[in-house]
Amino acid sequence: QVQLVESGGGLVQPGGSLRLSCEASGFTFSRYPMNWYHQAPGKERELVATITSTGGSTNYADSVKGRFTISRDNAKNTVYLQMNSLKPEDTAVYLCNAMIRGLSSWGQGTQVTVSS
Repeated sequence: QVQLVESGGGLVQPGGSLRLSCEASGFTFSRYPMNWYHQAPGKERELVATITSTGGSTNYADSVKGRFTISRDNAKNTVYLQMNSLKPEDTAVYLCNAMIRGLSSWGQGTQVTVSS
């Protein structure tokens, strides 16, 4: 079955950096675009970044442009989110997502907390 497992979250000071990873299994990873979402307490889930199956094209939410970078390693079945210049408003659960065989698949999420 499809599995997405995120890691790399934690507590970081404003201005700091984190690198999130999402390891995928149960499908042919290299064929599918991948997404990162975040969900802050009391707020709706929001799309943060997307990457095409080959990694040749990426898109970002306006709130993270210039600070976050999505990438993937198809040999390792893993998608990454490099987060730099973190702000308190980036605090959220970050979730990996893909539309696989018509179903939206999610990981369990990893908590990112930006606080001094």
